[in-house]
Amino acid sequence: MKELILQEIKAFDKIVIHRHVRPDPDALGSQGGLAEIIKASFPSKTVKVVGDEDPSLQFLNEMDQIDDSFYEDALVIVCDTANQERISDERYTLGKKLIKIDHHPNDDAYGDILWVDTNACSVSEMIYQFYLFAKEELTLTDNGARLIYAGIVGDTGRFLFPSTNPETFQYASELVKYNFSFTDIYREMYKINVNVARLQGYVLNNFSLTDEGVGFVTLSADKLKEFDVGPSEASQLVGSLGNIEGINAWAFFIEEPDQIRVRLRSKGPVVNKIANRYNGGGHPMAAGATIYNWDKVEEVVGDLVEASKANK
Repeated sequence: MKELILQEIKAFDKIVIHRHVRPDPDALGSQGGLAEIIKASFPSKTVKVVGDEDPSLQFLNEMDQIDDSFYEDALVIVCDTANQERISDERYTLGKKLIKIDHHPNDDAYGDILWVDTNACSVSEMIYQFYLFAKEELTLTDNGARLIYAGIVGDTGRFLFPSTNPETFQYASELVKYNFSFTDIYREMYKINVNVARLQGYVLNNFSLTDEGVGFVTLSADKLKEFDVGPSEASQLVGSLGNIEGINAWAFFIEEPDQIRVRLRSKGPVVNKIANRYNGGGHPMAAGATIYNWDKVEEVVGDLVEASKANK
């Protein structure tokens, strides 16, 4: 697959790289890291990155603005996006050829070429593997290394998640040799403002915990308004319950204007199968879903309880 992708990159003069909506560091790191590699390796090519912006992550990379006409005879690559519904900027279908690079379960096998590795800790790790595969022909810049490193850090939870493997540490040790500050990356990725910190206090004081070790908290639009925190900022707190003794799996229910986003995390019970039932998906231990009314909260929590029982 790496060879096929390399040949397609060589064959196209215009390349557009997409990733999923509500980007996280791995989405931006893999998207931007691949763009940096292509631009440095093939200066005559025009490479654009597109998608919705997240102000809290603009320090990593900013998006390009392009017209529909740019997609004519262009190669489109989608990074870190399992399902077509989650691709940011639906113009991804306008290109001449489509490549999917992902590490989630391949439930939606879209694209002309698919490179899916569910054993990879992140798609950013896969992009670095792609660079290593064709190192004789490809160039990795300092900024490209910064983006890839940030993506790996984000999707491994600073190397704490089970998806972290020996190769992950090897790649990280190679990447930090490039000229960027990894301490600045940590500082920017994990800082929270005062309002979010106060909301975190509310979460820790008001989460519920079942006898089966399932924790959950609901954050309504009114509650977010009370703390002057947006839904994307509130999502930064999803890890807050992970260090609490006795919690095996947990969920954040965060109200948005047209839906309620469900953030699922786990220390053992499989949660992506639950997410699949509620318009979502993801990894076995970290997934996301969507519900449209608060009555569904009890149902999702019930599914988590059953998964927790099965895991024991």
